[in-house]
Amino acid sequence: MKIAGVILAGGLARRMGGGDKALLEIDGRPLLAHVIGRLTPQVGAVVLNANGDPARFARFGLDVIPDTVEGFAGPLAGVLAGMRWAAARGFSHVASAAGDTPFFPRDLVTRLASGLSDCNRIAIAATNDPERGLSEHPTFGLWPVDLADDLETALTTGNMRKVIVWASRHGCARVVFDEAGSFPFFNVNTPGDLEEAARLAPERSGA
Repeated sequence: MKIAGVILAGGLARRMGGGDKALLEIDGRPLLAHVIGRLTPQVGAVVLNANGDPARFARFGLDVIPDTVEGFAGPLAGVLAGMRWAAARGFSHVASAAGDTPFFPRDLVTRLASGLSDCNRIAIAATNDPERGLSEHPTFGLWPVDLADDLETALTTGNMRKVIVWASRHGCARVVFDEAGSFPFFNVNTPGDLEEAARLAPERSGA
């Protein structure tokens, strides 16, 4: 496999009052810088999926690609944009990571790849929640780029928005990350989350 990475930062950030969550800072750096630092060593190239003026991300030195379908169709639209970008550069798969989740595992992509099989063409991250059981994190996944046309059809004619529903059509492995107590997929949705991320950053920066 040749794997590219796509950072998903195309959301509307309604619970943060709008704007770019990925540009909010913890531990002296934007969330996006933390995400880039974790994803880059794991893949062959990284692209940023974000809508609007790409110039606001110029300092990070990444290609910035918007959704290729209209209407803010959610994470799957970002995955599709990443698939198209990666396929044009000879990659077979794209690994997605959320731009508001700064502490995800540094071996994310390798472990997701271990979940692929003839039956499961897609792999997504999951954790065991003591109260809810298996908790899926579908913005962290590994996707074959040859499913791009199928995904585009699902988004444009099938009004598909649920990541798990579409992924399950093609066989989807849930790869469980059991780093107990380390909050590997803690994401920033609210001002309170940002404060918690800042508290966690010193202990998680090296993890």
